[in-house]
Amino acid sequence: MEPCSCDTFVALPPATVDNRIIFGKNSDRLCDEVQEVVYFPAAVHENPREHLQCTYIEIDQVPETYAVVLSRPAWLWGAEMGANEHGVCIGNEAVWGREEVCDEEALLGMDLVRLGLERADTAEKALNVIVDLLEKYGQGGNCSEGRMVFSYHNSFLIADRKEAWILETAGKYWAAEKVQEGVRNISNQLSITTKIDREHPDLRNYAKQKGWWDGKTEFDFAATYSYLDTAKMMLSPGRYCEGYKLLNKHKVLARPSRIILNKNGNITFETMMEILRDKPSGINMEGEFLTTASMVSILPQDSNLPCIHFFTGTPDPERSVFKPFIFVPNVSQLLDTSSPTFDLEDPVKKKPRFQFKPDRRHPLYQEHQQALEVIDKKEEKAKTMLDNMRKLEKELFKEMESILQNKPLDVDKIVNLFPQCAKDEIRIYKSNISS
Repeated sequence: MEPCSCDTFVALPPATVDNRIIFGKNSDRLCDEVQEVVYFPAAVHENPREHLQCTYIEIDQVPETYAVVLSRPAWLWGAEMGANEHGVCIGNEAVWGREEVCDEEALLGMDLVRLGLERADTAEKALNVIVDLLEKYGQGGNCSEGRMVFSYHNSFLIADRKEAWILETAGKYWAAEKVQEGVRNISNQLSITTKIDREHPDLRNYAKQKGWWDGKTEFDFAATYSYLDTAKMMLSPGRYCEGYKLLNKHKVLARPSRIILNKNGNITFETMMEILRDKPSGINMEGEFLTTASMVSILPQDSNLPCIHFFTGTPDPERSVFKPFIFVPNVSQLLDTSSPTFDLEDPVKKKPRFQFKPDRRHPLYQEHQQALEVIDKKEEKAKTMLDNMRKLEKELFKEMESILQNKPLDVDKIVNLFPQCAKDEIRIYKSNISS
């Protein structure tokens, strides 16, 4: 198993039920890192000279930014994954290859996730935002809150109601693949081979200059910019291959004595959660690097229906609740999944950086971890707590499904949907800790 690995998935019709696009991601980070779920409303920026402070560097602001909900390591500005009010979802992965990783502070891949969401109302526009910023500012800097230097290039899975894009980078160079049907996943390796729908204008010339490609054989991005034998890529025991197998397993419907392809689609949002919870494959990671947060989104192709985004905000999706979020006006702030802020005293913002680690645990995280300490020692309590968590989830799933079947939205309830779910989850933890 890779020492650090994330996985991002997308399933599109005809592989899905009810003509929906399903997006999912596990964020795998250092085991002591807190991930928060936060909401930022849309905003207008009237000052043309305004600058935006990202994790390490300032960049030019744009006139308008869209509302976003993000799951992010609490110490940085960007996000591991998230969605915006227009139904665009993005997740990123760490990737390495022949192009040297830059430790110099620039935009983190996680900054690019948030910037793509704030500035684009379609998946392809988000791709444009990311590659333009990559060209202008570059990517680089420590991706870990601490003195351990942990830097990488990035790949992105970007989805909206109509399609998905895979964007993979090596320094400022990049290739992109459009996905319009079926299933696709990314992990911690370059995966775009010969199907390249867009690319950096100098991608192939640079590879020729470096001696990575002879200019005559068919251009294979993953083989050229990394050390992969792409002919064997799907046969390897790594996470990319395991994720691909799980996605395709759920496209197949079992019948007595035979297996047939389900033409109507078999993948639902619950299927995606099952994949993210899978431990034998390593998708749900344990150890020094573990799954610190998870996200699943439902993107109906019918624009009259709302997109629904589920977040855990806690480690290990098998022992967490997927809580729904829907964009409506005047959404309540997500206080129970928001970490403390330290303003200018934050050790990330002061140079030299990372001189100490503050306590970034938000209320949900604190109760979740405390409950785990109890149930790890008491099997009966563990079962009771997990049963109550699944019961809460089942009720939420039923309610969300009714909304997707065109039940009118109760906006007064939806503004508090995610915060109320977080409180319900906390109540379950507290009842098991105190009993």
